[in-house]
Amino acid sequence: MSSLSLAVRDSSTMLRRNLLHARRYPSLTLNLLLTPVMLLLLFVYIFGNAMSAGLGAGADRADYIAYLVPGLLLMTVGSTTIGTAVSVSNDMTEGIIARFRTMAIHRGSVIIGHVVGSVLQCVLSVVLVGAVAVAIGFRSTDATVLEWAAAFGLITLFALALTWIAVGMGLVSPSAEAASNNAMPLIFLPLISSTFVPLHSMPGWFQPIAEYQPFTPAIETLRGLLLGTAIGHNGWLALAWCAGLAVLGYVWSAAKFD
Repeated sequence: MSSLSLAVRDSSTMLRRNLLHARRYPSLTLNLLLTPVMLLLLFVYIFGNAMSAGLGAGADRADYIAYLVPGLLLMTVGSTTIGTAVSVSNDMTEGIIARFRTMAIHRGSVIIGHVVGSVLQCVLSVVLVGAVAVAIGFRSTDATVLEWAAAFGLITLFALALTWIAVGMGLVSPSAEAASNNAMPLIFLPLISSTFVPLHSMPGWFQPIAEYQPFTPAIETLRGLLLGTAIGHNGWLALAWCAGLAVLGYVWSAAKFD
């Protein structure tokens, strides 16, 4: 077999391994998925009317649901990738890598299996959170088929970028608990972005903190695609953040894995 054929075969095997782990031990994925779902229900039914005031005069709970959901979908991606950091750390500390070293497998297939498996889990998690959002009233009637395809592509690209960062965090963590703690910024950053309130409603000194980070331009781009609002320069910024984080995570992960 050629080197490419071996890499594809072994990566497929590692992907099946990671998906099998996720199916047999779903508690980690479900716990991470519970966070955006609970925040969605909390901010819609408890804080919805109060938070809608930040959107402008005349806004109500339905307007706030439409505003909130795109941000929570990307927050779901961030929370799901924490499981990837934990899974990679487990592999590196529990001895399975030492066993893989004795086998004739492609060395990069271990990491590739984690990355592809994580992206698939992120997409599935986003679909589940999106289903909950639709059930409580979210509608995207203004989005065209092309905009839906672009939104799906953005979510997938964002998941790929954060997954590579999570893999690097898992590789440098001495334990699963440390990996979980190191990856907490992937949940914390959406909390200080435009997920819950517009940037203009924040204090002036805090607006740059919320604006100049990867989640805000991605959220504004996804919001524009799903709701038909203006995207402006956020689309290019989101793509630049995704490309930069993916390259950084890949180089970091490859160096640490070697």
